Amino acid sequence: MTANRHFDPLDRLIVGADKALRVMAGVASASRPTPAAHAPDAELSPAEQRHSAGLMRVNHVGEVCAQALYNSQARYAHSPAIRAQFDEAGREEEDHLAWTAQRLTELGSRLSLLNPLWYAGSFALGTIAARMGDGRSLGFVVETERQVEAHLASHLQELPPQDAKSRAIVKQMAIDEVEHGAAAQRLGAIDTPAPVKALMGLMGKVMTKTAYYI
Repeated sequence: MTANRHFDPLDRLIVGADKALRVMAGVASASRPTPAAHAPDAELSPAEQRHSAGLMRVNHVGEVCAQALYNSQARYAHSPAIRAQFDEAGREEEDHLAWTAQRLTELGSRLSLLNPLWYAGSFALGTIAARMGDGRSLGFVVETERQVEAHLASHLQELPPQDAKSRAIVKQMAIDEVEHGAAAQRLGAIDTPAPVKALMGLMGKVMTKTAYYI
């Protein structure tokens, strides 16, 4: 029902605040079944289980950041078509949020304790990008998704080979991220300046190293 409803600014503020609280609390509903559903269980050593959990916690934090980015970019988008794209991508990213949270529970681990910080920082970045215009905002998405794709590819190298459930989730996430970047490109993304790309990469490294443990 909400997909066809017109939201005025106050509606969007309330919906955005509700989404932020749910994301930071680790509450998410997937619209698609988890890709791990049909993957076989595997025996993991304690060290392998901790490593898989650390990587999946990093992935969950990435999805917390994605929710904040898409929420802010949709809120401040100038074009209704661009806003709709951000909203749609955000709904798909919520699947990732739910899948990674579920996998963390299965691995006997927890979400990042810094989720409110990750969300707030990413919301601020998304707002800045959106204020620069739709083209720049879309370019920010393209570069973000490019860096996320590389990060997910590295996780497929690092995850224990027998952890088929985590690997299935990461593979589907990578497929979705490619499509989100391509969609932003089709809508008229403007290339992000090299210094900004470098800063985004540095911030990503700080996030991944911190979220693995905390």
